[in-house]
Amino acid sequence: MTRTNARLIRLAGGLIAGAVVLTGCSGGMEDMDMGGTDSGSSSESAESADFNEVDVAFAQGMIVHHQGAIEMAQLAEGRAENPQVLDLAGRIEAAQDPEIETMTGWLEDWGQPTSAEESGDMEGMDMEGMDMGGMDMDMSGLEAASGAEFDRMWLEMMTEHHRGAVDMAETEIADGENAEAVALAEKIVEDQTAEIEEMETLLAELGG
Repeated sequence: MTRTNARLIRLAGGLIAGAVVLTGCSGGMEDMDMGGTDSGSSSESAESADFNEVDVAFAQGMIVHHQGAIEMAQLAEGRAENPQVLDLAGRIEAAQDPEIETMTGWLEDWGQPTSAEESGDMEGMDMEGMDMGGMDMDMSGLEAASGAEFDRMWLEMMTEHHRGAVDMAETEIADGENAEAVALAEKIVEDQTAEIEEMETLLAELGG
């Protein structure tokens, strides 16, 4: 073997070894990139699960508040005279029942009780618009009413009830941390403000 051939063989061997090293590094970089991507996804998931005490109080309080609205809505069947009142009652029940399920799911995911009573912390029940004692007292009168009297009483009570929900939602928008909870609060403000205007119009037509 000549010196020239020997040098060529050594050079070729060096190039092959270099290629192997580069291939190994390339694979390592891909693994690192994939690891970085996974880390980013985990971070985003963690962010979506972030919540604070205001989020918990909002979900716990709004579940109870929605349950009260649904109970009132269900009273309209067989008592209301105005078809628009019946229609609105049906829409309220259809909208708020799924929201209760959503908020219950959040509390379970967060490892929190689904009501303030279960947690022993009644602060969540002190949010604006959560005076359910007065609502309970008025419910007996509403149950006994019918026709135009029921329609007027129901609209007045549901209007006040909605205002309480809007106040609660605005507190969540201002101080809540969980993005999904804040988004639901914004939806509640929009939907129930529109329904308040609708009920005020109906009351005016009834002469209330």
